[in-house]
Amino acid sequence: MSLRYQINLRILLIFLCILFISGSLSLWQARKAVDKEVNSSVHLSLQLIKFGLGSTKINLDDWWGRFKQLHPTRHLTIQLKKTSGKLIPIIQQPQKKIHLKIAPDWFTYLVVSEYPNVEYQIETLNKEKLTLVIQAKPMDEVAEVWHETLIFFSTLLLLMLLMLLSIHWVFTKNLGDIRAIVAHLKRIETGDYQPKLSFFSTQEYNDIASAINHMTDVLDRTQQQNRALTQHSLKIQEEERLRLSQELHDEFAQSLTAIKVMAVTAAHEKSDTKMITQSISDICDDLIKSLRSIMKQLHPLILTELGLRAALEELVWHWETRSPQTVFRLQCDDAVDKINKTIVIQVFRVIQESLTNIIRHAKASRVTIKLKVTNRLELEVSDNGLGCDLQQVASGFGLLGMEERIKLLDGNFVLNAQINKGMCMKASIPL
Repeated sequence: MSLRYQINLRILLIFLCILFISGSLSLWQARKAVDKEVNSSVHLSLQLIKFGLGSTKINLDDWWGRFKQLHPTRHLTIQLKKTSGKLIPIIQQPQKKIHLKIAPDWFTYLVVSEYPNVEYQIETLNKEKLTLVIQAKPMDEVAEVWHETLIFFSTLLLLMLLMLLSIHWVFTKNLGDIRAIVAHLKRIETGDYQPKLSFFSTQEYNDIASAINHMTDVLDRTQQQNRALTQHSLKIQEEERLRLSQELHDEFAQSLTAIKVMAVTAAHEKSDTKMITQSISDICDDLIKSLRSIMKQLHPLILTELGLRAALEELVWHWETRSPQTVFRLQCDDAVDKINKTIVIQVFRVIQESLTNIIRHAKASRVTIKLKVTNRLELEVSDNGLGCDLQQVASGFGLLGMEERIKLLDGNFVLNAQINKGMCMKASIPL
């Protein structure tokens, strides 16, 4: 069910309720108005007649002449009833043409009540008893009320029509804006972040457009950063492979060739076997050192064998020997050695990259590393070095790589820095 259909249906129901309530109130008010008008006319006429007679004994000829001179009374018919039961009309409703539209029968039935005849006994000087009969005739008042009701409902329907047209125009415009926003979101879904939503005349849609435009800017920037990071990672991977191949070629190929030559030489009877054996042993020791160095660069064995705490202590010792002017402080819970291996290697690489950046760029005299384990792993690496402007180094691949490693673990990564006030990296990783 579309939004337009739902809203139009509710508006229609509201208008029907308004019409029903207005009609009920109008009929109730019309019935009260007719009753009030007719009763007022009857009682007023009766009071005037009593006042005009002065006494119940009248001179019929004189009274009859004066009564005939009265103008017809609205809503009333006045008759004189003799003792024989014969009715003599005295005052009737005007017979002139009524210009108002005659009310339909159903309306008349709803607004007209039962009006009993009012009788007043009089006696002539000849002691003839007569009855003055006042009968209500409310049809002209009903016609007036019907006319007023038609005007009221015509005005109400006109206002409702204008309201419906206004609502239709507003919703047509707003639904057009919604369709534009949905179409733009579908373009974003395909990865097209360049087009921007234009501004709308409605403030709420403007806010939505601004939020979507900001979102596309962030997505576009993130996509570019991810592409650059991927390219950088591939580049590092190829460089690492090239360096390993060169080391293997330079170290292992050369050493193995020397071992082979010495082995061939040792086959001669006059060769110095003891010296050749010692040389082969020395070459093998060098090969073992080179192999361990390469394996350490690829993956620190101590991390697998002894855990994260020992690996961090070895990493700190390594940097202390290379940077004796810097004081390193490691605060690490023993519980870090029980953490999942997937988290351990990523945390180790983040700390390794942080220390590398500090030694290369920060010129810090004090570095603090903190790891605390609760239901999350809280990591903090801080220094008192030169600091930096994060806006200028936000594109650095080292920082991007650290942030991506934390995000891969569903963690939060926060970096704070001020020039000449050092830098603090905080990460929170769920366990």
